[in-house]
Amino acid sequence: MPNRTLLIAGNWKMNNDVAEAAKLADELAQALPEVPAGVEVLVCPPTIDITTVHDRIQAAPIALGAQNVYWEAKGAFTGESSCDMLKSAGCTYCIIGHSERRDYFHETDEDQNKKAKALVAAGLVPVFCCGESLEVREAGTYVEHVVNQVKAGLEGLEITCPKQVVVAYEPIWAIGTGKTATAEDAQEVCGAIRETLKEMFGEELANGIRVLYGGSAKPGNIAELVAKPDVDGALVGGASLKAADFASMVVKAGE
Repeated sequence: MPNRTLLIAGNWKMNNDVAEAAKLADELAQALPEVPAGVEVLVCPPTIDITTVHDRIQAAPIALGAQNVYWEAKGAFTGESSCDMLKSAGCTYCIIGHSERRDYFHETDEDQNKKAKALVAAGLVPVFCCGESLEVREAGTYVEHVVNQVKAGLEGLEITCPKQVVVAYEPIWAIGTGKTATAEDAQEVCGAIRETLKEMFGEELANGIRVLYGGSAKPGNIAELVAKPDVDGALVGGASLKAADFASMVVKAGE
């Protein structure tokens, strides 16, 4: 297996006002003055909290990301943030394609493709999310569904280094439900994603692209997940809101 750096990424979603974000960022910086070799740490707070969190983690080995971006550089797009805005606030990553954006805000694969291309062009790393509903899972077409999302979302993306993009597999039925895909389930789909990336970007690049698992990932299952050959870390929701739990996941991933 190629030697890929694991990525433990926290998606804070719509949680924490500025004061709460500052407190959590301080706790994370104290809990993670250093991280295990072979592990990278990322937190993605709400947009309103980004600069506050940046100021508190910049001395810690923790990268900063956003939860959304718009593909245009500037203009009359009320409520949106551009790639350059995120960069100026200290972000190096940005989540795109999360099921909550797709479901609640009706974002399409085409939208994700535009976002991915804009982020890479700006020197930011998209964390491209994909995953199936319970209905698709039970129909048995989940691998095809996820593969099609990856193909549509990353089509035409021009990368020369595998660290320019991250893919996160999040089965929708496991997000925030307490249900977790087994490590074998995660490997099945993450492995299929890897094969799709090989078709799209060639074997050398694809073998270096990190594929994460998300969906009720927590301290109790992270070690089993990252032990699988095609699972390179986790996109963490609820557990990322507790500094002790998130730090524990980072440590256990690196053991």
